[in-house]
Amino acid sequence: MRFYDRQKEIHYFNGIWKNSANSAQMTVVVGRRRIGKTVLLKKVIEHIPAVYLFVSRKNETLLCEEFVREIETALHITIFGEFKTFASLFAYIMELSKTRNFTIVFDEFQDFFTINPSIYSDMQNIWDSTKNDSKINLIICGSMYSMMKKIFEHSKEPLFARQTEKITIRAFDIPTIKEILSEHSPHYSPEDLLAFYLFTGGVAKYVELFVNKKCFTLKKMLNEIFRSESYFLEEGKQVLIEEFGRDYGTYFSILSLIASSKNTRSEIEAILNSSIGGHLERLENDFDLIKKIRPMFSKPATKQVKYAIEDNFLNFWFRFIYKYASAIEIGNYEYVREIVERDYKTYSGFILEKYFTQKLIESKQFSAIGNYWESGKNNNEIDIIAVNDLQKHLSFFEIKRQKSKINTNALIEKSNNVVKQFTAYTCSYSGLSMEDM
Repeated sequence: MRFYDRQKEIHYFNGIWKNSANSAQMTVVVGRRRIGKTVLLKKVIEHIPAVYLFVSRKNETLLCEEFVREIETALHITIFGEFKTFASLFAYIMELSKTRNFTIVFDEFQDFFTINPSIYSDMQNIWDSTKNDSKINLIICGSMYSMMKKIFEHSKEPLFARQTEKITIRAFDIPTIKEILSEHSPHYSPEDLLAFYLFTGGVAKYVELFVNKKCFTLKKMLNEIFRSESYFLEEGKQVLIEEFGRDYGTYFSILSLIASSKNTRSEIEAILNSSIGGHLERLENDFDLIKKIRPMFSKPATKQVKYAIEDNFLNFWFRFIYKYASAIEIGNYEYVREIVERDYKTYSGFILEKYFTQKLIESKQFSAIGNYWESGKNNNEIDIIAVNDLQKHLSFFEIKRQKSKINTNALIEKSNNVVKQFTAYTCSYSGLSMEDM
């Protein structure tokens, strides 16, 4: 698959590279696994003096020997002497950067912790003492979100606040997803687009897998997911077990319940019969996997809080694959596939709402976008409300897979309590279906 999008990120990296000619730059790059960080960074450095170094989990001396060879080859220099510690090699790199401007990328930077935790303290001392005379463009990339956050954002860590820039790499946006589908399957249907968005969420690796296998219809995507040796069946574990550590079972249980619409703290605690407040906080703040959803216009202290998994693929994985892990383990993939097909219209309706929310966000036309509901039995649930405070306008949306099921009159009625709070605002009411994708 060819390289898509990322023009904003490339432009940003190019600006940092130019700045490094005058002052040392330390850029931290984060993003979930499979999002395309490494491919992007290799694209960024392909036409500048640069070294790409992958931090593999091996003996420190052996790793330094590997790094020396890579530096010599990439920068066309000869390095004399031996480097048995990373600290000595990093000191050499920083000295070299006093006389020449170059980029150096450390990928999977968090893995230094398993090699030698003192490396971070050594780097801090060397960086602080030499950066003022340096012309280095140092790019530090990591896939374990919690570890990278701890290394650079916890005040007691040696590299706290040392970065000059931080860039978060996110999934492809909707126009890019459409571009990819248009290029490889020009006659794709709204159902194809919704399925492609549902399963990949714009994550580069999953997009690439479907493109390479020419999976552009719902049926072909399901064929690829539910087969022996499928990449997708173990993917949730591959992505998250290392993040969560020994307590992964509890986190997986929580995420599975959220994906199955048991999405309030009280519901989850009742099912698990334990307090999970700390786990929810870490899932939101340390792992960047879930977010709190409050009704639009509610007070910050409201108890009407739901939780949602941000990542489309992981939401699907926990809803169907992890939930039915016993069937997966005995190879009964067809059984789980039948459940997916049975529930697909309802489940994809939820993803369709997320699709249009993302599309409205990407339009940059609104000051606030969210869901709305009220407490009580008749909770007047509204799929999306979009606010434009500059134009003093409220847009109300009902989302349905089929256009024929949209009821604008009911939407107007459900919005009455909101409209009463915004007497100076004009309002519009719209239905969005798969035809509008």
